[in-house]
Amino acid sequence: MSAMFRALENPNYRIWASGAIVSNIGTWMQRVAQDWLVLTVLTDHSGAAVGLTTGLQFLPMLLFGPYGGVLADRYRKRIILMWTQLAMGFTGLAIGLLVVTGTAQLWHAYVAAFCLGLASAVDGPARQAFVSELVGQENISNAVALNSASFNTARLTGPAIAGVLIAWVGTGPVFLLNAASFAAVLISLFRIRVTQPAPAPKGERNKHQVAEGVRYVRRRPDLMLIMVLVGILGAFGMNFPVINSLMATTEFSMGPSEFGLLGSIMAVGTLAGALLAARRSGPRLRFLLGGALGLGIFTILGSIAPTFWVYAAILIPVGLASITFLNSCNTSIQLSVEPRFRGRVLALYLAILQGGTAIGSPLVGWIGSQFGARWSVAVGGIVVLLAGIAAVVAVTRRNRLTLRGALRLALGRREPAVQGPGS
Repeated sequence: MSAMFRALENPNYRIWASGAIVSNIGTWMQRVAQDWLVLTVLTDHSGAAVGLTTGLQFLPMLLFGPYGGVLADRYRKRIILMWTQLAMGFTGLAIGLLVVTGTAQLWHAYVAAFCLGLASAVDGPARQAFVSELVGQENISNAVALNSASFNTARLTGPAIAGVLIAWVGTGPVFLLNAASFAAVLISLFRIRVTQPAPAPKGERNKHQVAEGVRYVRRRPDLMLIMVLVGILGAFGMNFPVINSLMATTEFSMGPSEFGLLGSIMAVGTLAGALLAARRSGPRLRFLLGGALGLGIFTILGSIAPTFWVYAAILIPVGLASITFLNSCNTSIQLSVEPRFRGRVLALYLAILQGGTAIGSPLVGWIGSQFGARWSVAVGGIVVLLAGIAAVVAVTRRNRLTLRGALRLALGRREPAVQGPGS
């Protein structure tokens, strides 16, 4: 099998991946339906309401994600995933029935988003750590990249399918289809041979397990750099469901099909980035820095795009840069963290990433409502670019490089001669 797909040689991982792709398509369909429902049905094009809905979906990860990491380090991840997938499926079913029966209100959307986020706060750390148990240490980098490829294949198809279905039958059936898609993950979890995944060693049970995970990260400068960058990029650079909805409707006067198409076009870049990552043997510092800088630059360019199609084209390098950055972060953590801390560190990573989005989404939505969609894009891009430049400066000082040398490293012109996150 090609080196790009070597993790699929593992039978358990093949089973897991086949269920995940179906569920991921449903998840992306629901994301588009949720934004469109809030933007055009439950409100009169309120970017703030869309941002608040997105924020509520990611807030539980910020509040409870670290405790989800404790659960992932203490209990069998397969059982945890079964319960969380059931919870997310029932949440999609409930909001779908409310929409279909015409009784959905804005607060229903808020509650459903929060419930999905609550289940994800437990699901995320267990799911990320479960992959390393399925494939083993030698294939973690490839498996993480293939997970991203699966996620972004769904991102390529899900929004487009959702856009067509919303225009045809409305948002309610899209929620119901997503609820049904969780059955695929549940079936795959039942089919996995339970004797094969080797559970990671359990940490000692005590009252300070979350604090232990935080202290572990604080002792690692490479992990601290990742967490700071992820928090900033999560808050200001990963809010494209919000800004795409505003750009499509208020700036370019487009409908649901075109809004869904933006997500699919962006997924072309993220899928390409994930497949390129699958070819690499491991993460590199230059991909992390280059991804952050590229995301800032291309997001700023998107804010001045003169037409819908130019904006859509710019989303391809935006997607490529964002997934390059996130894959480098995720793989660095999976490969460098001790197994007994892996669940907690991954939970902290997801809490900062999604918690940043929970904080940033309402702000970005408010900026778009008050000053126009282009300003919400521009502000996010400027903050991300400044964060990337600050990271380059930090690496320059820590690794005793010249500024020119650090920039060359970020642009991928030479490999780092010193140790850094993911190097």
